[in-house]
Amino acid sequence: MAEATPADSGGAPRVSPPAPDGSLRIRGGIGGLSFQFEELLAGASALDGLVRQLQAVEMEADGVKHALFPYQPDSYASGSNAIIAVGEAGRDVGRVRSRLQHIRDDVRASHREYEYAEARNALLLRLGLHGSEYGAAPGPFALPGVRDAVQDWVTTAPRNLAALLGLPAPLAAVLGSFSGPADVRELVRTATEAPGLVFLKPRPVSVVGRETFSAKVDLSPAGLLRRAGAVGEQDGRIEVIEVNGAGRPAWVVIIPGTQLGGTPEGANPFDPAGIAEALGYDSSSTAAAIRQALQQAGATPGDQLVAVGYSQGGIHAMNLSKDRAFLAEYDLKFVLTAGSPVGAITPEPGIRSLHLEHEQDWVPGADGAANPDTRDRVTVTLTNPLELPPIKDFGLGPGHRLENYAEGAALVSRSPDRTLRDATAALAAVVGAGGTATVNRFSLRRESRPALGGPATSDRARGGSSPRGKRS
Repeated sequence: MAEATPADSGGAPRVSPPAPDGSLRIRGGIGGLSFQFEELLAGASALDGLVRQLQAVEMEADGVKHALFPYQPDSYASGSNAIIAVGEAGRDVGRVRSRLQHIRDDVRASHREYEYAEARNALLLRLGLHGSEYGAAPGPFALPGVRDAVQDWVTTAPRNLAALLGLPAPLAAVLGSFSGPADVRELVRTATEAPGLVFLKPRPVSVVGRETFSAKVDLSPAGLLRRAGAVGEQDGRIEVIEVNGAGRPAWVVIIPGTQLGGTPEGANPFDPAGIAEALGYDSSSTAAAIRQALQQAGATPGDQLVAVGYSQGGIHAMNLSKDRAFLAEYDLKFVLTAGSPVGAITPEPGIRSLHLEHEQDWVPGADGAANPDTRDRVTVTLTNPLELPPIKDFGLGPGHRLENYAEGAALVSRSPDRTLRDATAALAAVVGAGGTATVNRFSLRRESRPALGGPATSDRARGGSSPRGKRS
């Protein structure tokens, strides 16, 4: 428990956020607030058991004291001393029991306050009321990062839209409170119905090419993110790596970020339309193609799996953690993302995840939701200063550069923080220490939009060849 009230201080145990580790801000995991509260409640339950045991000891001591009364006349001095000693021992036990009860009650009261604060925050979010005026304001000299500013804007989009329309402030606030926070998933699905944006609707994605080779693979978080960058240099590619994880086969799926340069209605599943599929449609088409790739690579049902994604790829990777059809076939153990808006995705219980964000990267805040603080979910916010690149290399901003995230992941691996050590150990338990592995690089293609009055046709159906690499 981070910075808990020390023993014998006279105060009830309190939870606190973990201290920053250099340029890393850490949330969640075994040092997170939620897990600390779980530990406190478990401690309160244990204290209940101790209180009951001490109550039994008190009653037994009282019974012994009363049993000694008939023998007091036989030796008044020794009999009186025995009765006094037993009575004082019983009172000492009572004082300890009373103190433990007080600590237990303080712990439960603290948890109730935490639950109340969380319920209040959730209500404010549902009402569309979010910002420094409702609490949790930054310090007097602290400015929110780009990431938090974008999350706040998306969360309060209904209220912001009313203000942009020039409505009076009271009316804007009322409209915002009725509409609640923005539902990005619903907004995306609505947008795909708009004229001219139908191309954003998901279309089937399939494997059209495969190449297999052996390579030395760095399975650290930094090494895996750099592989996502290398895979992203070729349009529509993913990697499925077979590793010897702790003496048994395991698999790593590498999914790249958004790839620009194609037409809006193109066949590359990781073009901007892929973002709409990931945010609005739970990556249903891409997930089906990933399952197809795993089957072709030789993965068998029940095999353990790690999913790694950068930017858009991180949304696809995290969506696998709640895809019941996918999880029915493969044992997804860990998800690693960098620069990805995944706060609104809730994984199935038991799936661990590590998320890297930069405070000056707006992309992770684009879904309007912060990553939950849970035992199995760790979020690391990078705060290192950034240099502005030339305009031609600006892209989505310096905070979104993959190499910056890879460097941050290297800091995570070297950190002595117990939360990060626990998270990286969970990843290593699945993939092992690294070394030579079998790499399967798959080409994925999205079906073309159907012509008016005609069926959809894929590249393969139209006689197209797979881009680079060999057909599987």
